[in-house]
Amino acid sequence: MSPTTPVSALTIAGSDSGGGAGIQADLKAFAAHRVHGLSAIAALTAQNTRGVTAVHVPPIDFLRAQIDACFDDFQIHAVKLGMLANAEVIHAVADALERYRPPQVVLDPVMVATSGAKLLEDSALTALRERLLPLATLVTPNTPEAELLVGHRIANADDAERAAATLLDRGAGAVLLKGGHLQEGSRVVDRFFDGVSSEEFIHARLPVDAHGTGCTLASAIAAQLCNGLSVANACEAAIDYVARGLQQGYTPGRSEVLVLDHFGAAPHA
Repeated sequence: MSPTTPVSALTIAGSDSGGGAGIQADLKAFAAHRVHGLSAIAALTAQNTRGVTAVHVPPIDFLRAQIDACFDDFQIHAVKLGMLANAEVIHAVADALERYRPPQVVLDPVMVATSGAKLLEDSALTALRERLLPLATLVTPNTPEAELLVGHRIANADDAERAAATLLDRGAGAVLLKGGHLQEGSRVVDRFFDGVSSEEFIHARLPVDAHGTGCTLASAIAAQLCNGLSVANACEAAIDYVARGLQQGYTPGRSEVLVLDHFGAAPHA
């Protein structure tokens, strides 16, 4: 690999036809961090800033072929996992991760879209807990997703700490529990735990309804891991990146939902 060749990151996730989330957001975030982006599409969605109207899951053999093609030709430093709609998909992805053993795996456990559309079948939750959590360098749930993963309500900081401990016990290497859904006044607190230390990353709560923030955050973390940051530092840098993207975001569709500006948010060289 020449000095000018960027490292590679692979996203295994769903495609967003509206371009604001999913694979499309992941690839934009990778590019903004000067990481070469690879993709294996695990689901196709008919989606825009108003919501998800249809989901199609490609044949499992085709998903496996995409993943194999990427690992066959590229040195992949990090894998970001997004929308994996059912247990069969999750098992296929877990099999591939166990076979190829990428250095870093960032798991964004996408279950429900911001619009309320359900993106994960009930039967897949157990597979996600048992197969993917133990393979994850980092898991990045929001509060509703963490509640489903651990089976109890999260209403405050103590609940968040208890949920993180449960996820660590179930095999995750580290947890970034996103605070956007937890009402803590005028601030958003994202909490990081790795079983040894804990950190809080705090930003002002912006009065916006945004699309694709979770996808972008997880892919920005994966990119920062490719660029050599520690897990905690990658989380902090990616949270700052998303905050800048929100501040400079735009509304490309007919709704008032904001899409992140990856170009204005891009890290300075």
